[in-house]
Amino acid sequence: MIGKLQGIVNYIGDGFVILMVNGVGYKVHTAEYLTHKSTVELWIETVVREDSIRLFGFTSLNGQNLFNMLTGVSGVGPKVALAILGTINSDTLMSAIATGDAKTIATAPGVGKKMAEKIIVELKNKVGSVSATLFAPDAGTDVVGSALADLLMALEVLGYRRLDIIEMAQKLVNQNPSADVSKLVPMALKEISKGK
Repeated sequence: MIGKLQGIVNYIGDGFVILMVNGVGYKVHTAEYLTHKSTVELWIETVVREDSIRLFGFTSLNGQNLFNMLTGVSGVGPKVALAILGTINSDTLMSAIATGDAKTIATAPGVGKKMAEKIIVELKNKVGSVSATLFAPDAGTDVVGSALADLLMALEVLGYRRLDIIEMAQKLVNQNPSADVSKLVPMALKEISKGK
């Protein structure tokens, strides 16, 4: 079984790359942003089906582990798992699962509200302990998750897209664990204006 490949990106296709390793081109499905002719190392997950053997590549073990967790959810195949990982970064995804944020997960192509809720139900216990390290050590995860949900809702009402603001919102909530939404919104707007 292939565990890791190091080679040169020879071709970039729609959702896959051809990775040249010692003169052999491997077709590796990936959601990672890779550039043509760059040298990369990818952790490989091999998915064997009745009619195919496909390689899925990740630049980090965390990405590979999340892929395996997602494909362990009934109804989530490799294609959907890759779409989720290509839309939502690993930390954001773990946070969304831990806090029950189905809206964020549902932003991935091919994932509806029911599928997002199913992912949360099946993975919350697996991701919860890992995701808890993303939050401030003095704050309870429920309190932080609630503040994050309130802040995201307030910013969405103001017209901001969840995927554009979620990382910044998580960072603010983590840095200000005792702040409520009335204090967090002005801080968030200030951060957003810095980014423009």
